[in-house]
Amino acid sequence: MAPVTVVTGGSRGIGAATVRRLAAAGHDLVIGYRRDAAAAHAVRDDVQAAGRRAVTVAVDTTDPAGVAALFDAAADLGALTGLVNNAGVTSRIGPFVDLTVDDLRRVVDVNLIGYVLCAQQAARRMGAGGAIVNVSSAAATLGSPGEYVHYAAVKAATDALTVGLAKELGPRGIRVNGVAPGTVHTDIHTLSGEPNRPDRVAPMVPLRRAGQPQEIAGAVAWLLGDEASYTTGTVIRVAGGL
Repeated sequence: MAPVTVVTGGSRGIGAATVRRLAAAGHDLVIGYRRDAAAAHAVRDDVQAAGRRAVTVAVDTTDPAGVAALFDAAADLGALTGLVNNAGVTSRIGPFVDLTVDDLRRVVDVNLIGYVLCAQQAARRMGAGGAIVNVSSAAATLGSPGEYVHYAAVKAATDALTVGLAKELGPRGIRVNGVAPGTVHTDIHTLSGEPNRPDRVAPMVPLRRAGQPQEIAGAVAWLLGDEASYTTGTVIRVAGGL
């Protein structure tokens, strides 16, 4: 039987690249997306062109009922074997003192509560051999001063979630790991008000460039695969040296 993997935020950026990479590795996919149905359907078509099955599900990952429906869709494909917690948001870049409560709550809701709700569903449905990958950020240790300290703090919580779940679910044969990207060329920067941020920060990166979504997808795919069968509770940093 083919692996069945849920990828949240699977219509764009790192999520879309991960879906395509997993399809090439033989996974059947459930592609969670928030609003852009056309983008999600385009990714689904690529999966099907690779000879794998795929369904798209519009979901607000902060809504428990919506998250349950997302995983019900996975059950239609077979026994769940993987989850990539990837759906995330930032708020506009700016000083910490200017952070609004609404922006703070949105970042916490999507990037932490959403991850917890999805991981809960996965833990309830997975058996031995299952794997969860939480997409974190290098910001968790860098802190993102002057840009989005609150986002960095939530990503640090993601790393703690990864470690704790790995220890709790390990006896059941379920692995939990994270991937911490650095700055990557995706449209999340447009949403944060600075679409050219990857080019701005590139000179500060030891490799002197921002990453590409496919480079993050490779690490995610490895963690879900058999070659990582003894890897759990770790966060792989894919950040160009930062």
